Amino acid sequence: MTGPNGPSATVRPYDPVALAAAFDRALGDPADESRAFSATRVLALDRDEAFPEEITAELNELGLAAHYVPEEYGGTLRSYEDLLQIVRRVAARDLTTAIGHAASYLGSVCTWVAGTAEQARLTAKEVMAGTVHSFGLTERDHGSDVLSGELTAAATPGRYRLDGEKWLINNATRGSRLCILARTDAAGGSRGFSLFTVDKRELPEDTYRTLPAVRTHGIRGTDISGIEFRGAVVPAGTMIGAPGQGAEIVLKSLQLTRTLCAALSLGSADHALRLAVRHGAGDRLVLAEAYADQLTVEAVSVVAARSLHTLPGELGVVSAVVKHFVPTTVDAVIERLGAVLGPEAYTADGPFQKVARDHRIVGIFDGNTVVNLLALVNQFPMLVRGARRATHDEAGLMAATAPGVLPPVFDRERLSLISLGGCSITQAPLTDEVPYADELRAISDELHAEMAAVRPSARDTRPETFDLAERYTLLFAAMACAHLWTRHYDERVDARWGKVCLARLLTRLGHPVPSLRPEELPLPDREELR
Repeated sequence: MTGPNGPSATVRPYDPVALAAAFDRALGDPADESRAFSATRVLALDRDEAFPEEITAELNELGLAAHYVPEEYGGTLRSYEDLLQIVRRVAARDLTTAIGHAASYLGSVCTWVAGTAEQARLTAKEVMAGTVHSFGLTERDHGSDVLSGELTAAATPGRYRLDGEKWLINNATRGSRLCILARTDAAGGSRGFSLFTVDKRELPEDTYRTLPAVRTHGIRGTDISGIEFRGAVVPAGTMIGAPGQGAEIVLKSLQLTRTLCAALSLGSADHALRLAVRHGAGDRLVLAEAYADQLTVEAVSVVAARSLHTLPGELGVVSAVVKHFVPTTVDAVIERLGAVLGPEAYTADGPFQKVARDHRIVGIFDGNTVVNLLALVNQFPMLVRGARRATHDEAGLMAATAPGVLPPVFDRERLSLISLGGCSITQAPLTDEVPYADELRAISDELHAEMAAVRPSARDTRPETFDLAERYTLLFAAMACAHLWTRHYDERVDARWGKVCLARLLTRLGHPVPSLRPEELPLPDREELR
């Protein structure tokens, strides 16, 4: 992107966007039909509902799998902002490929969060060798209610016997190694489940069977299937963490994966906006609004990815906000762009229709909208208390909003299920130089006062309470943008666009303000829309 005075000559010491751009260039021009990852090839695979095997092989050759592995175990994952931007580039070419390949990060993340050094080194070796990993969490009759899972792991001397089924699992059939959440205490409950790494290659064939893949409306080529265990015995040393820690480890791991799901939405927004510009969508206002919303979700996603390093104790809030706000905003962007594209948007099996179909799944997996809003509702008391005390982690927030600086090393020991101190991003004071600062302060005070009147309930959450949680995600987005663009001005973004982004968020919060007309601002050219 260009700044208000044209391209900047500043050389950044740390630049995840440049790293991702180099990775993307290595994949070749999407318009070049001779390349594995060409746009034509992607559409053909989608029509055939075929998994992109050749493309994922090339991604492995280029080292994408190594970006899923922390540096301390021999991989190249040093900053989650790097991973965000690289997966974004893959998703901007094809969301099916991005989801299918990134499943190996999902299937290994619990080991990074709670595994022993020996377990982590083995998993790292397998991931970087291209071994497909999977995360067996959900079951046919229980959906997102993982604490109702019925797959059991019965203890025997030095071993555990697995019996039961996991269903709607990404790469359950293709994957060789699976991270499985199993009931280890018949009574269940928060301490009744444990995690195991199960290598299908080491099991007798009669102790498990894969379940047929489910045909899906979007991401047609992915392997969304299941697996059933029938007396599969695994060594006790395959347990990740201690007995009964499974649910806790899963919830902490999902804080990482929910945050990184933003990459899938960012790539989809990039793809949809690029198609709209390429096909000459004539409504400049819609294009400008879509670009503003793209800048907003990018800002929120970058701050959140950096927060994995700088504010890990607050991820219970940050990850839930991002997993709700980013996919829902991008769904709306794609829908508006489709309306101005006209027939092109609705061509059966066309590129825009594929983007629209594929992206709808992002808001569902790793915790759907209701799950993430409920996670916020349950933390209302901490958020209200933090807002009243006006406390925040200044050093952590400064580092989270400094995209030109390598963040500190991720520290898994600082992860917390609940953000006891609230949320630094919404609690830190705004300077008067922030556009609409007075309006944002008033909205924050009003919203937190309404949240204070809510008593979270495990069984009876009223619709208006979910509405409060959704408004909180919008406040978070506005505050993240304000802190990012005022504390660390990004010379690649015209400052006037930042004001438009905040004005659009204020409108969504029910407080419309006079603003610049986005259609009168210069849009980046097609190449800059990635």
